[in-house]
Amino acid sequence: MKLTDINIIGLTTSIILTFASFSIFAVEKHMVEAIKHAEAAVNAGNGKAIAEHAETAKIHAKTADEHLDAGIKSLEGAIEHGKLGHDDLAKRNAEEALTHLNAAQ
Repeated sequence: MKLTDINIIGLTTSIILTFASFSIFAVEKHMVEAIKHAEAAVNAGNGKAIAEHAETAKIHAKTADEHLDAGIKSLEGAIEHGKLGHDDLAKRNAEEALTHLNAAQ
């Protein structure tokens, strides 16, 4: 059965919404860790401890951001290829997006 344009758009929209919910969770998890360590830095008793917690907070914040950006780029590719009827490329981009969004966790 060949997918029609409406079916492709519906499938693509479903995939995007699914990945968006994963990405929100992933970003929240890393952001929770970033905030936790930033708070620990504020409450630390010396410069060394402040620096250690601040560094860990920075790593979590950057990790979430980098993987989220890559996931969004892959989702854009999935949308573009899906609309053009390039099923294999759209699926490959969706799989890459899922990998990046999971890595953001």
